[in-house]
Amino acid sequence: MQDQRTGSRFPRRDQRPDANEREPLTGSVERVTFHSPESGFCVLRVKARGRRGVTTVVGNAPSISPGEWIQASGTWQNTPEHGPQFKAELLQISPPSSAEGMERYLGSGMIRGIGPTMAKRLIKAFDTKVFDVIDDHPERLKTVDGIGPVRVKRILEGWREQKQIREIMVFLTSNGVGTSRALRIYKTYGADAVPLITENPYRLARDIRGIGFRIADQVATKLGIKHDAMIRARAGLAYTLLQAQSAGHCGLPVDRLLEEGEELLEIDRHKLTDALEEEVSEGYLVRDQVTTAPGGESEPAVFLPNLHRAEGEIGERLLQLVRGQPTWGTIDPDDALTWVEGKLGFELAASQRQAVAAAIASKVLIITGGPGVGKTTLVNAILQIVTAKSVDVALCAPTGRAAKRLGESTGLEAKTIHRLLEVDPKNGGFKRGRDNPLECDLLVVDEASMVDVVMMAALLQAVPDQGAVLIVGDVDQLPSVGPGQVLRDVIDSGAVAVARLTEIFRQAAESRIVTTAHRIQAGSMPEMPEAGDALSDFYFVPAEDAEQTMSKLVKMVGERIPARFGLDAIDDVQVLCPMNGGSVGSRSVNAELQARLNPPRPQVAHVERFGWTFRAGDKVMQTENDYDKDVFNGDLGRIVRISLDDQELFVRFGADRGLSNEVTYRFGELDQLALAYATTIHKSQGSEYPAVVIPLMMQSFVMLKRNLIYTAVTRGRRLVVVVGEERALSLAVRGGVAERRVSRVSDLLAAPL
Repeated sequence: MQDQRTGSRFPRRDQRPDANEREPLTGSVERVTFHSPESGFCVLRVKARGRRGVTTVVGNAPSISPGEWIQASGTWQNTPEHGPQFKAELLQISPPSSAEGMERYLGSGMIRGIGPTMAKRLIKAFDTKVFDVIDDHPERLKTVDGIGPVRVKRILEGWREQKQIREIMVFLTSNGVGTSRALRIYKTYGADAVPLITENPYRLARDIRGIGFRIADQVATKLGIKHDAMIRARAGLAYTLLQAQSAGHCGLPVDRLLEEGEELLEIDRHKLTDALEEEVSEGYLVRDQVTTAPGGESEPAVFLPNLHRAEGEIGERLLQLVRGQPTWGTIDPDDALTWVEGKLGFELAASQRQAVAAAIASKVLIITGGPGVGKTTLVNAILQIVTAKSVDVALCAPTGRAAKRLGESTGLEAKTIHRLLEVDPKNGGFKRGRDNPLECDLLVVDEASMVDVVMMAALLQAVPDQGAVLIVGDVDQLPSVGPGQVLRDVIDSGAVAVARLTEIFRQAAESRIVTTAHRIQAGSMPEMPEAGDALSDFYFVPAEDAEQTMSKLVKMVGERIPARFGLDAIDDVQVLCPMNGGSVGSRSVNAELQARLNPPRPQVAHVERFGWTFRAGDKVMQTENDYDKDVFNGDLGRIVRISLDDQELFVRFGADRGLSNEVTYRFGELDQLALAYATTIHKSQGSEYPAVVIPLMMQSFVMLKRNLIYTAVTRGRRLVVVVGEERALSLAVRGGVAERRVSRVSDLLAAPL
């Protein structure tokens, strides 16, 4: 920038203000070089009043768009990397008042339905009165070429929404909170957001994903709520239980809850005990008993009501369903086995024959076992026998990939659990339930290890009273991402018949993936193939440190695996990481693979939101259930296009979801998506991929458990490659399993209601 007094590009040292002396700067925003919705930090190019050219201004603003007018106060600084900049300590934003500024603002993509071309037309038609027209005379918009009733509606909705979102942003930032969740807050609370948050800021932690207790606590402090206020104590206990739910627990023993609450809140335990009593008496929390260790004594515990209710429904429903005879009546097992073996063309193993006999005599049966032990063959045999008796069968699995695989292996239609139960977007639940049960005599549930208590409760409630249930899953895999450990608890209870298959069949035994998985499950290190073994489907590639691990991983995914195995680097290869963070965690790996497989290109639009950069062609994963969009946690897709004008991004999810339509996301909803070149092992449950690459380093030691690496290895169908430190693999294999989750299902089944 040129100093008006000296003609130089930067004020002379003796003419600059002292460090404590602020200088004013006003002007119009020409370009927003960078803006973080989370922190509000921004880098702006500003046409400053009284200065030639364009000035770089850095500061903080909840929201900023080209064309807006800023009034700033700050100091000049000169950095080796960026040159002269104006560092704004105070930054106030006003709507643009000039026609040029208004055009730039409207064309920035802030308002849905208005892009650069339409902005020019609006300014040409209404000049500086355009904002007044939108506010007071929106019917006049129809006089502009290209604007009809539908576009008018979109423009008005976008205009009104932006005003309310900006109000929320200003409120949040004035109370010490970033603005990245403003759209989610607006969608949750609507125009009442500010008064509702003011009344009880802790509701943010309960209602808004991504806003935890600590952020809500900052707002509360700014609003004058005392440190030891009862509202804070109660909110802290509820938050502690929500954190336990995120770790897979359905509740916590009372002593543990109070101990963790005391550590979080720094409030006297007597006060917390009173807060707990209020939460329980008003129905926000539920007291009960739980056994936290096999064979141990039960102890007082506290639960969130929805999880307590779900566990009770699982226990009650299973005990009801196991009684009586299945609808197909009595079938002679010897005759049935002879008949089905003739249909299959081979004899079943002894363990499979026993399981078939148990299945046709039981209303509820669990089949469990690792890869290659014949679970699929067994399910097919059972289905052939019962369908020959004109039995109506329904098949389901937790994910689209698992449902597709189940359908292919049985030759029958299989659905995801969500689609089988028929999602009800209006109520956020399901249309199928106790009052509207499924129309089937036998329900088959595959990949049951990843079904949490809420989903299992909904599924069992929808089984008709006369129906039978066949539950299939590998109990040695990781438990569900959601709360509970339903499959393990039901097996441990002894209340339901269980067929555990252990024999590896000859064809499966030829796969090193299968034999490696079973060695890991037994606590033994995998047999390492030679690096050049062309016949192997399992490899271990040593790396000394994180940098080398990342380098080898990127080269493997982007070059070596596609060249050697004929697989697509994006669609067929999945990287599975023990954790999100760290130098070889899924976030870091995603950034590296995106740069390699889908680098930035001038003609390809991109958008930066919530810590991710999204581009057309990127592989992404849905990270939460969205009933309105009909997409669910774990669904994988590809970004097909991005509209900067309409602030929308379009994803086509895989055919394994049973759908081929595109799903639309507003930019403010992109916290529902994450890049998915790499994902965590937990997120991969229920899925199977042609090739899996697993980075293992000691930096992830807290996560390295046997069931974690076992789950990762069993996700690969044609190829599994582990890259990293051998001692990390050894720690995972010999490290036992994760902490047992706090859950009541086993207790409920062992002690009938």
